[in-house]
Amino acid sequence: MRRLFSLALTMAVALTAAAAHAQTAWPTKPIRMLVGFAAGGSTDVSARLIAQALSERLGQPVIVENRAGAGGNIVAEAAAKADPDGYTLLMSTSTTFATNPNLYKTLPFNVQTDFAPIALTAFIPNLLVVHPSVPANNLAEFVAYQKANPGKLNYGSAGNGSSQHIAGELFNSLSGGRMMHIAYRGGALAVNDLLGGQLQVIFAPLVEVLQLVRSDKVRALGITTTKRSPLLPDVPPIAETLPGYEIALWNGLVAPAKTPPEIIDRINKATIDALRSPELKAKLAEQGSEPAGNTPTEFKAFIDSELVKWRKLVEISGASVQ
Repeated sequence: MRRLFSLALTMAVALTAAAAHAQTAWPTKPIRMLVGFAAGGSTDVSARLIAQALSERLGQPVIVENRAGAGGNIVAEAAAKADPDGYTLLMSTSTTFATNPNLYKTLPFNVQTDFAPIALTAFIPNLLVVHPSVPANNLAEFVAYQKANPGKLNYGSAGNGSSQHIAGELFNSLSGGRMMHIAYRGGALAVNDLLGGQLQVIFAPLVEVLQLVRSDKVRALGITTTKRSPLLPDVPPIAETLPGYEIALWNGLVAPAKTPPEIIDRINKATIDALRSPELKAKLAEQGSEPAGNTPTEFKAFIDSELVKWRKLVEISGASVQ
């Protein structure tokens, strides 16, 4: 009996030691970073920059895998169901983790229980841009024209409940005017119709329309965050004309729930180190993004607060998903 007990104890110690070694040795193979939006968009650009920086710090490739659809819900479900071994990460966004839980009646995941927050990575502004035919050169003129011509302006978005839709409806609510919403199956389609003159207005992620603004193909009138962007210092925050206006998008790294805390801590430290590096700061700034960075506990509290904030914004927008 003693021999059996001794053998069982030895095996238990060996298994514990093996598990500890596996965590200590992590990572021993490539890590995948899931992104719920198409290549080339603001989320994808940020993800690829951060993936490269993490690869350099963790000693293994961090490979971005795009699975676009349903505002990031498809990829979030996949991440929630992945093995919690540190080899699957998700680039979460304000759309998937704050808007969608308030927009969809049911989701195949719970943002507060199915994920282990790692770090908030960046804030991304939207830009209010108009077709050159719109007779307004600044926000005050635009608000006056909007109010004098109810229903004449059409604004496009990447779909019902998207940040662009919510940005437009918050603008309607605070300005007292009325633009009509046209939902597209992706922001790029809306931008194309803006260029063609079928739309007059769009609230697009800065990185996606920056070159169009610089080439005078569209006119930038305002930014949705409360601070100006160094890339377009002459473009004022919408809040300067409409007090209380703010739409601040964000992204951040999470892992499946039950991922070992030691691994979460290591990824967090690598992420913070990357976000503080002049190289990554400069690259994110080129995209109009503002580097963030915090602890897993702080990121969890941030997600909780964002769920409350975006609930109110979704209510104002009147957005719904069938």
